[in-house]
Amino acid sequence: MNATLPFSRGQAALWRERWGTPFYVYDEQGITDAVREWQAAFAWNPGFREYFAVKATPTPAILRLLASVGCGFDCASVPELVLAASCGARGSDIMFTSNETQPHEYRAAAELGAIVNLDDLTQVTNLAESSGVPETVCCRYNPGAFHGTNAFMGDLADSKFGMPRDQLFQAFSLLRDLGATRFGVHAMLASCSLDEDYYPALARELFSLANELRRETGVDIAFVDLAGGIGIPYRLEDRPVDFVSVGARVHMAYDELVSPEHPLAIYTELGRAITGPHGYLVASVVGHKHTFREYVGLDASAADLMRPAMYGAHHHISVLGSELDPPDGLFDVVGPLCENNDKFAVQRPLPETEVGDLVAIHSAGAHGRSMGYNYNGRPRCGELLLHPDGSAEQIRRRETIEDLFATLDVDDRFSILGTQAGSDEDA
Repeated sequence: MNATLPFSRGQAALWRERWGTPFYVYDEQGITDAVREWQAAFAWNPGFREYFAVKATPTPAILRLLASVGCGFDCASVPELVLAASCGARGSDIMFTSNETQPHEYRAAAELGAIVNLDDLTQVTNLAESSGVPETVCCRYNPGAFHGTNAFMGDLADSKFGMPRDQLFQAFSLLRDLGATRFGVHAMLASCSLDEDYYPALARELFSLANELRRETGVDIAFVDLAGGIGIPYRLEDRPVDFVSVGARVHMAYDELVSPEHPLAIYTELGRAITGPHGYLVASVVGHKHTFREYVGLDASAADLMRPAMYGAHHHISVLGSELDPPDGLFDVVGPLCENNDKFAVQRPLPETEVGDLVAIHSAGAHGRSMGYNYNGRPRCGELLLHPDGSAEQIRRRETIEDLFATLDVDDRFSILGTQAGSDEDA
């Protein structure tokens, strides 16, 4: 990974003075460059479309930015459909990939004209009874085993996602008989993969499957959806996936397996690979503890970025202004939650820090703020967008204590603490 930051300590200090820490900051230029590089890698496919996975970074300003460079949206819930629609997405701009889906969710997708991606054979009946079967429909495939699957996804036979081969063929036949005329097939068989063989191997699997589905059911397979699964280099020694190489190798598989008489559009649903490397959680050092280990305490916590606590995930950490300084020792970097897994790093070599120093936690632009929560009543942090000219704007304000109490049946006695309690004076 590249440990260089797109902003300076001076910039971050000004942002802290105006908005307080912690906050996320996203690099607009980095995000748009990533989208354009990915689109260029698949420009050989006339129907190619990237459907950004909304769950990765469900922030309207980021979604509007992505829409402006041609992205559609992959949604998994009604709120995500609402977010996509608020950014102007309609019809084929939206892929609705849900599971254990309820009737009102199908109706919401139908109202927007979204492409529905069915997760299970039983959902064919549910879709038909809820909103009717649309002309275009997709189904999610789970082969039960795939050589490119990794530990993040786990054993596909244990996965709750997708339908096995025999059920997929049944689903397509049922949907055909219920009026669908245009079909797609979808699969996501790995997660956070840095293996450049993954996408080409998945493409071969789905291209071959599309051919068989067409022959055996007579349906028109219009597209294959390779979903997401491409990872990012969280560690300094990791190498990023080469988009150009991946696109070229998928192209080779396409030329080998897809006939000109039955062309296929290719859809993808990257999230992490688009915004992940270009988002940073910026926090302030608020204390040090010297016991059995040396600790650096931050004003951010696992409530702001839970991946290290949940997965043991590695995120590189920079002390702003000291990026080139040698390590001063090994430190656990921790937050203020009453949980012992509230740690951003364990025994991490870092330079000397002082209270008030700013740190940036890298590669936090996807599945970071979106997985935030309110344990210990901690308000979630805000978000900034860094523009190419070096200016920044707040695109989501910090939560306040009033926000946390807004859905509760309480009286006003909590206001004795003041609505600015908990360092919310800058919210």
